Amino acid sequence: MEIVICGSMAFAKEMLEIKQKLEEQNHIVIVPTNTDKYANGTIDAENKWEKIELDVISAYFKKIKKTDAILIINKDKDNIKNYVGGNGLIEMAFAHVLDKKVFLLNPIPQMSYSDEIEAMKPIVLNNDLSKIQ
Repeated sequence: MEIVICGSMAFAKEMLEIKQKLEEQNHIVIVPTNTDKYANGTIDAENKWEKIELDVISAYFKKIKKTDAILIINKDKDNIKNYVGGNGLIEMAFAHVLDKKVFLLNPIPQMSYSDEIEAMKPIVLNNDLSKIQ
């Protein structure tokens, strides 16, 4: 299966670790641009200018369109358990309307848009990557 990994760049190290594990299970995996730089600290914060310059939202839509599924890395952030940020929500919506599988690494967070996440019927993995099929 070809999978796009999505989530906050605060989880860049986890994205690379999960990418490696999924590739060991014979999946083809795409991670965001510059994930390695976020993971090693070369870049330490997302900023809107980079998102604009790299046209991150459109670029990721195109990647999602070409793949089978997305995996949202939703871990604890900003005192929110299993955080899903703005970009993650947008990417989930893209995948949903394109009839792609939507996987959440952890359960749906309690946030102002939890109902919207739940309505997209993501497959919750409970941190078990072997459930991706």
